[in-house]
Amino acid sequence: MAPEFQKNTMYVSNELESGDVQKNFDDDGREKRTGTLLTASAHIITAVIGSGVLSLAWAIAQLGWVAGPSVLLAFSFITYFTSTLLADCYRSPGPIAGKRNYTYMDVVRSHLGGVKVTLCGVAQYANLVGVTIGYTITASISMVAVNRSNCFHKKGHEASCSIESYPYMIIFAVIQIILSQIPNFHKLSWLSILAAVMSFTYASIGLGLSIAKVAGAGHHVKTSLTGVVVGVDVSGTEKVWRSFQAIGDIAFAYAYSTVLIEIQDTVGSSPPESKVMKRASLAGVSTTTLFYVLCGTIGYAAFGNNAPGNFLTGFGFYEPFWLIDFANVCIAIHLIGAYQVFCQPLYGFVEARCNQRWPDSKFITSEYAVQVPCCGSYNVNLFRLVWRTAYVVVTAVVAMIFPFFNDFLGLIGAASFYPLTVYFPIEMHIAQRKIPKYSFTWVWLKILSWTCLIVSLVAAAGSIQGLATDVKHYKPFSTQQ
Repeated sequence: MAPEFQKNTMYVSNELESGDVQKNFDDDGREKRTGTLLTASAHIITAVIGSGVLSLAWAIAQLGWVAGPSVLLAFSFITYFTSTLLADCYRSPGPIAGKRNYTYMDVVRSHLGGVKVTLCGVAQYANLVGVTIGYTITASISMVAVNRSNCFHKKGHEASCSIESYPYMIIFAVIQIILSQIPNFHKLSWLSILAAVMSFTYASIGLGLSIAKVAGAGHHVKTSLTGVVVGVDVSGTEKVWRSFQAIGDIAFAYAYSTVLIEIQDTVGSSPPESKVMKRASLAGVSTTTLFYVLCGTIGYAAFGNNAPGNFLTGFGFYEPFWLIDFANVCIAIHLIGAYQVFCQPLYGFVEARCNQRWPDSKFITSEYAVQVPCCGSYNVNLFRLVWRTAYVVVTAVVAMIFPFFNDFLGLIGAASFYPLTVYFPIEMHIAQRKIPKYSFTWVWLKILSWTCLIVSLVAAAGSIQGLATDVKHYKPFSTQQ
């Protein structure tokens, strides 16, 4: 047992005599959870709806009117279904009265054990690191887009308007260094709610601009049931690779299982966490699916087979420039919050391990009260300050050195989507419910698992092909075009 937890338990034992323990602590001696359906839903929406929603028009353009929306709906169902299985595994052996598991690795350890715990940790934390680096790049692109939008408005749409993204990566990193001092997920709900509002705002702006473009006089673009046309828009090889990439983008656009258990660990115990989390997952996935389908299909109707990768930062729209600016600011604010949602589990993992390894180190364990103007007293931990600052700096530097890291992120997503979103939830459900081998339920769960494995392999192939193309044109510290 971790020394910190032992101290909490001793403190709880003393408080039991005064009868005040239930006011501040849960039954396991940890700080009392205050999360609700609203805060859990906000965390999910912040994690799921990224600026990638604005690239779904491109994905639909690759797949067409039939396969595009079908794939969107299929993966929304798969994500929701597997998230309900994972939510039931938060406690073990039963979903209502069992022992709490605080992280995804703890859940896998309780239900499966063995080498699968290590595989889970590698997949989860590699994905979290990749996402935070990717968000640094994407947020800087949105900030650059604000300046470019103003430039195009003043100098015309044909102007080069080349702007470096590195100063904006530094600004983003400084903001994250400050926000990273938020101790844990429990204190993050206000930021997630703000980020969720921002995601709705810029998605709605993109949707509104697309509708206006479709309804505009003389609007005519080429669309088809099967997407981009071989021999006209792309070559046969490009069609295959782009389709693979589009399927992967859609599958990963829904994935939030990397942080689901950590979100569930913020929810109060009454009503049961699993029931609240299932409702939060339904609200989150339903909301994102609505926006995904609308932005994807109406965006495709607006731009046709020439849909840009992102119609706000990629300048599918130039006017009204002030609205484009506002939408890109909303994207940046959303990604500031989303960065924290994805890095907090990693912060917690490292800090818990260090507390266990060096329980007597004051540098790691001691808290110092600091008076913050207008905010009152705040507890500062020197290890948390140093390690989290170092992490943000490293992710920012990697983002600067590898401007095509989003293709790496696609590969990381392909590698982590299957084990974290599909394989582990299904395997733990089978183990928890003791489903007989070769029974009907066992067979169809395995078919779902294998199908998603094929999707991950296909998407990984598309990402590797994209990486190979990018490396050929790689110029470190290049100017944003």
